Amino acid sequence: MEEIFIVSESLEGGYEAKSLQNSIFTQAETLEELRENIKDAVKCHFAEGNTPKIIRLHFVKEEVFVV
Repeated sequence: MEEIFIVSESLEGGYEAKSLQNSIFTQAETLEELRENIKDAVKCHFAEGNTPKIIRLHFVKEEVFVV
């Protein structure tokens, strides 16, 4: 079992991560901190023994420019 997160840069600075499968959301100032926050959020969401073995992060970067 794996948990997939969409990671994007926050408008206020830092990063946000949202699970595609479950109601898990977290944020942090750095990517290193975000990874730790994701691990903690996943552990809190699932009962012991049901925690996903793999956490997959998909990074999304939105870019807007004028032609």
